[in-house]
Amino acid sequence: MADTSFFGGARPTPGNVWGWLARGEVALAVGVIGVVILLILPIPAFLLDLLLAVSITSSVLILMTSLLIKRPLEFTAFPTVLLVTTLFRLALNIASTRLILGHGHEGGHGAGKIIEGFGKLMMGGNYVIGVIVFAILVLVNFVVITKGSGRIAEVAARFTLDSMPGKQMAIDADLSAGLIDEAQAKLRRKELEQESTFFGAMDGASKFVRGDAVAGLVIVAINVIGGILIGVIQHKVPLGQAASTYTLMTIGDGLVSQIPALIISIAAGFLVSKAGVDGSADKALVTQLAMNPIALGMVAAAAGVLALIPGMPLLPFALISIGAGSLAWKRSIDADKPAPVEAPISTGPAENEDEPISNSLAIDEIKIELGYGLLPLINDLEGRRLTDQIKALRRTLASDYGFVMPAVRILDNMRLASQGYMIRIKEMEAGGGEVRLGSLMAMDPRGGQVEIPGENVREPAFGLPATWIDDALREEATFRGYTIVDPATVLTTHLTEILKENMPDLLSYAETQKLLKDLPEAQKKLVDDLIPSVVSATTVQRVLQTLLRERVSIRDLPSILEGIGEAAPHTQSITLLVEQVRARLSRQLSFAHRGDDGALPIITMSAEWENAFADALIGAGDEKQLALAPSRLQEFIRGVRDAFERAALAGDTPVLLTSPQIRPYVRSIIERFRGQTPVMSQNEIHPKARLRTVGSI
Repeated sequence: MADTSFFGGARPTPGNVWGWLARGEVALAVGVIGVVILLILPIPAFLLDLLLAVSITSSVLILMTSLLIKRPLEFTAFPTVLLVTTLFRLALNIASTRLILGHGHEGGHGAGKIIEGFGKLMMGGNYVIGVIVFAILVLVNFVVITKGSGRIAEVAARFTLDSMPGKQMAIDADLSAGLIDEAQAKLRRKELEQESTFFGAMDGASKFVRGDAVAGLVIVAINVIGGILIGVIQHKVPLGQAASTYTLMTIGDGLVSQIPALIISIAAGFLVSKAGVDGSADKALVTQLAMNPIALGMVAAAAGVLALIPGMPLLPFALISIGAGSLAWKRSIDADKPAPVEAPISTGPAENEDEPISNSLAIDEIKIELGYGLLPLINDLEGRRLTDQIKALRRTLASDYGFVMPAVRILDNMRLASQGYMIRIKEMEAGGGEVRLGSLMAMDPRGGQVEIPGENVREPAFGLPATWIDDALREEATFRGYTIVDPATVLTTHLTEILKENMPDLLSYAETQKLLKDLPEAQKKLVDDLIPSVVSATTVQRVLQTLLRERVSIRDLPSILEGIGEAAPHTQSITLLVEQVRARLSRQLSFAHRGDDGALPIITMSAEWENAFADALIGAGDEKQLALAPSRLQEFIRGVRDAFERAALAGDTPVLLTSPQIRPYVRSIIERFRGQTPVMSQNEIHPKARLRTVGSI
């Protein structure tokens, strides 16, 4: 039977142990277990030397990484690294304490060569000096660097968390305005989340360093006092020799642990203090300090005055004065130089360079201009923000009609009324109106005037009677059965109707190509066979635009392409191609217009009108046109209005059913006065659709 284990069921052998250790999570687990072992088991002096060398060099690596990264988020693992290194140093302190107290009577080398070397270097033959210098190092680390870094991390964490809602709103506004796409918005949200998590972790991790400094002082005191007592009482070492030996090893041990701690504290300070600076640390320390010639000139003058004061050393201040003065002169010369005639090649226009005239040709597909009083709609924290509603609107239209509307750009326009707005399609005015912030729009579903005090207006999308009422009257309006709409929803509803009316114009050639490109791989063969050998992409675009003009969803693009492919070999008429496609979409059309009872409500045309339209068609083939007498045309329009008004009073929203030959021409007439009325032919009724006749013309 196979032996299962934590390592995936493989039996441990010398050949695969190194493979396990090569895995990052296994190596980290082994390292943590090793730290725990250091806390429990004694280790020889040579192994302690090796581990102390690792501690010192790893701290230098952490410092260099903190100096050279461009943004703090590039080193998000720093809090974890800080915790691991702190535990590692404390484990080494315990291991070295065990060696100092157990082998200190043998001489300064009892705790290893590194501790002995650092002790002799710092003490210089006088252990009192060593103790004082060590205490100063610990105080510098604890009081100055660690405390300052912790305070910066605490403030950065607080301000980062407080600013998250505003930054999130800015991302949503840029997304709704089309300045960024969904992928960029997701990346910026992820960076924002990482930033808040990082500074929050740094706030807590800085406490480890402070605790490490306190522990270092306590361990030094224990080693000195305990070592002297053990050496004098147990090993009969003279008091002076015991004090010198144990102090030497204790100070060396303290330095070996506190120098890496000091280096890592400096790294933490660099990391949290460069939160507002892009680029490595030299940008803040050199570029920003050495660019102002006036500041450098003042430094040169001050150093020169100090050099001339009697008793002051001349050489150091003179060198500083000459260096700062030379740099100030060079900076001033560079500032006075005229800009070169031939600018270097760059990826974008310079700050003072004129914008290319071609940029003025760019057209915003959809644009909303707001009066200055409506700007709070963008960052409304209490209600639904306009940007959120526009984003939801684009998703809904994409689901309902089969293509993603272009991004909506939101701008302010001081020429508009304070609470006015303007909607533009391809820079042309498509609609506008006014909303009242702090109020609600109330409408009677029966079409009457609202009987609540307020400002009587017309609803901008459909022109229905409406009233702006105070928010305190919401409950009363709801009790009376009125429809209540907030200002952002009023604007969004108006935008929705305008977008539906202009969908054909918004489906550009580029959008058509994108729809074809985004088809599933299984449908790509259909596109390759159809375009351009049978029809052009422009023909497909015009068919799709015609369908959208009648508010038919183009989401089932494969069926539409199949319908075009069937009819295209026999005709190039857009009208006939559309009719063939609509017959293909019979299931979709019948389902989209069915009533609440599941049946398709229809208004039929009498045989008289069917014959009248058929006889009025002149021309042959693709050149057919409708030539109906104006008097007959007006009579037909009155009949359509009467029939649909009677159906509306009965609560139905029917479709007009015609024969296939005259449907396009009937639709061309009806769209002029009832653009939302669907016109279907008998070929577009699905066999399983249940019909319900509600009227006749």
